[in-house]
Amino acid sequence: MSNKNRIIQSLVQLLITIAVISLVGFLSSLWYFRIDLTSEKRYSLSDATKTILDDLPGEIEIEVYLDGDLPVGFRKLRTSVLEMLEELRIYSDRKIKYEFINPSEEKDKNKRLQIQESLVSKGLKASNAQWRDKEGSMSQKIIFPGAVIRYGEAEFPVNFLRNNPGLSGYENLNNSAEGLEYELVNAIHTITSDSILKIAFLEGHGEYFEAELADASRALSYYYTIDRGKPGGRYGILDNYAAIIIARPVERFSEKDKLVLDQYLMNGGRILWLLEPVAVDKDSLMYSSFATAYYYGLNLNDILFTWGVRIETNLIQDMQCSYIPVNTALAGNPPQYTPLPWLYFPLLSGYGHSITRNLNLVRSEFASKLDTVRGQGSIKKTFLLHTSVNSRIMGVPALINLRDAGRAIDEKMFRAGEIDVAVLLEGEFVSPFKNRMISEILPEVGSNYRKKSLPTKMIVVSDADIIRNGIRMEGGKVYPLELGRDRLTQELYGNKDFIVNAINYLVDDSGLMELRTRKMRIRLLDRAKINKSRLLWQLINIIVPVLMIVIAGLIFSFMRKRRYGR
Repeated sequence: MSNKNRIIQSLVQLLITIAVISLVGFLSSLWYFRIDLTSEKRYSLSDATKTILDDLPGEIEIEVYLDGDLPVGFRKLRTSVLEMLEELRIYSDRKIKYEFINPSEEKDKNKRLQIQESLVSKGLKASNAQWRDKEGSMSQKIIFPGAVIRYGEAEFPVNFLRNNPGLSGYENLNNSAEGLEYELVNAIHTITSDSILKIAFLEGHGEYFEAELADASRALSYYYTIDRGKPGGRYGILDNYAAIIIARPVERFSEKDKLVLDQYLMNGGRILWLLEPVAVDKDSLMYSSFATAYYYGLNLNDILFTWGVRIETNLIQDMQCSYIPVNTALAGNPPQYTPLPWLYFPLLSGYGHSITRNLNLVRSEFASKLDTVRGQGSIKKTFLLHTSVNSRIMGVPALINLRDAGRAIDEKMFRAGEIDVAVLLEGEFVSPFKNRMISEILPEVGSNYRKKSLPTKMIVVSDADIIRNGIRMEGGKVYPLELGRDRLTQELYGNKDFIVNAINYLVDDSGLMELRTRKMRIRLLDRAKINKSRLLWQLINIIVPVLMIVIAGLIFSFMRKRRYGR
């Protein structure tokens, strides 16, 4: 074969190769696929997520404030966020656009503080990160591990970091990575929804006033329209609400109000009950160091029992508890308040349900034991919150003495095990009024009365303080404090997340909340083996690639000489 023919043949082969590569590249741009070989399907989106992304009405802009010089753990979290956003962008047909921003890039201190204050005002939480650099010195930086999602004029904050004090840094960052899909997709679904669902806080029975529920209302307002109102025995008044919250009633419910709630549930309504069967005068406890715990009836036991739950009239003490300020000064001296553990303020843990998974401890005050009974209807019962194993039950009436705080504890008395405080009920409920004269209670119900419910849900919690935020008086005005923030230790508990997750789960019928149950295994390197074999692996990583290239070059040179030497 002549040299001219060889050149033509080589050009033809080159053109064919370029054409095939171009065709493969074009086809791959039209058909996106990815094979997830991880056991926990770390890189696979759920069907609920894909459905939401398919129905996006327009472009979504996401600003992620996790960039710049970051510690190793946050760099890994940034990588996880980037991978998740890229998946969402591809599956949304590129309707999602994202940008990583370094909020500390501004060199001017005042401008940098203004940027940080702006992010806090938008709902992002700052994290004070400390790490040791290569030279051994400590570095510190304010980091905002979160994002702001924009659709049109609307904005929605998303915080990535799950910071449970009881877990290691690796576990917290792993939990944060597990929740990325839910946090991002739930925010996208909320901000692009055509209609905003309504929820209501019930009034009329001495429930918490508005300022005591302000922080929970603010957190829920990102997802729902919030109302407050009295049922007043008016049938159908609750029908327009996706869920209702009953937070610490202290007055008896009339039969009319109970029937209104019953029929709301029978027609598919969702209810979050936060009840306290035992009354404790906390003001008297703080000022006189004594208070009496006593039972007061709410006239709710019959309907709750029919629906499969019973709240016992007692108080829980737990060795895993929060603190209370106690005056430890001697008589005649100025007050000196010291934080001391208070057994009546248990710190509750969550089970593995999607509502409580990766949740911080939940702070409670004077909680009671909650139990389930058979009830009527087909009801699935799932416990959500419980005490530690080192707990016990106190009967009422009882005299509570603040001076007991900080005293030596006889651990033998705290052997009641885990005591349940919150339960989820799902299924078809039976009306407790089915054998009663409805016309005598609420005549307007008439033929609309339902004896059995549509498939629905409710949550019952035996401590209402879980949803109550503290308040601060200043200049005659009331200022709500952050829900779950301990005023003594400044530790942030998981109360707010629990309330938001509970309502989201009650309202959600798409299965989106199930994304919170995703588990990812932490695969950490063995540091002992790394230190022992460091030099060996460094040599392998440096020498082996070079040897492979040299061997490949020799083989190629030998084959070339053999082919053209003929």
